[in-house]
This record gives sequence, C-alpha cells and structure tokens, in this order.
Amino acid sequence: MRIAFTDRELDVMSVLWDLGDATVAEVRERLADKLAYTTVLTVLRTLEHKGTSSTAGEGRAHRYHTAGPARGSRPQRATPARRQSVSGARRALDDPSRFATRV
Repeated sequence: MRIAFTDRELDVMSVLWDLGDATVAEVRERLADKLAYTTVLTVLRTLEHKGTSSTAGEGRAHRYHTAGPARGSRPQRATPARRQSVSGARRALDDPSRFATRV
C-alpha cells in the first residue's frame, strides 16, 4: 500500500528523513514556511497515525523518528482530487444544516 502525503506532510517528512529524528522545534526550524509550533505538532501526530513516523519521550520533549518508506516505494503527494474530496468533506461537516435540530 502506498501512502500519499499532503504537501505539508511531505515537507515535514523530508526534514525527518534528512535528520533521522527530531523534536517539533527542530523540525519547525528546518521548514521553509514559518509555521506555529502546534501546526508542526499536528502534522507530526498525523504522520504518526499514518504509521510513517513514531515518537519517543526525551525529557519534556518528544523526538519523532521516521518509520521509513517501504522498500521500493516512493513518497507521493496527495492528488488534487483527493485534497478536494477531503476539503469538501470538511465543508460538509461545517454546514449546520446537515445536523438534526431536534432529537
């Protein structure tokens, strides 16, 4: 199974692949875009959920490690159609008319 990364996830994974392991602050320093600490943390947690990274406690910080791409696979960016379907699903959830007003 191939895992598709969003552009942001691929940026973060590139940093992890370069460093081998890193804290949120270390990843944040290496990214071209100036992102909030919590944004980088959210991306790292998403990558951990996808199984492409793992974490280990190091004092008060957590150090994230790459699980590495499977042998012979290449990282892929999510296709525009996939990104559109995800954003469409988010918009649908934000629409209050989709929820019952009475129980």
